[in-house]
Amino acid sequence: MALIRLDPFRDFAPMFEDDWGLFPMMKSGRAMQIPAIDVSQTDKDVMVELEVPAGIDPEKIDITIEGDMLTARGSVEEEHEEKNKHYHRKEIRRGSFERSVMLPAKVKTDAAEAVCEKGILKITIPKVEPEQAKRVNVKMKK
Repeated sequence: MALIRLDPFRDFAPMFEDDWGLFPMMKSGRAMQIPAIDVSQTDKDVMVELEVPAGIDPEKIDITIEGDMLTARGSVEEEHEEKNKHYHRKEIRRGSFERSVMLPAKVKTDAAEAVCEKGILKITIPKVEPEQAKRVNVKMKK
């Protein structure tokens, strides 16, 4: 039996390639940002707070609610790198972000509101009122 040498970069490469990886994802060759998110609820509303990545216009963020899944996506137009500029460090992220989260309750999607304040996008969605149990009277047939 041959000895197989551990190669962490080969063995963990799939984590860098698919959408379920643990590290910043790549889509179309551009780094995809993963913003932090908080989900909470009150008796009447579900609230989602999303950290807006730098350089993204909050008004251009696309928010969709489908079933019990909320998805927010946006992008920063990538600036063209100057050919004569020799970078010593290039750490500013460009590209797009997408974040999906399951909502903890059924919501009224048409009543959702979103406000951006100090780099945090706050989405408030009213909950659907739970249906009350209805009593059915039994009639005797003669």
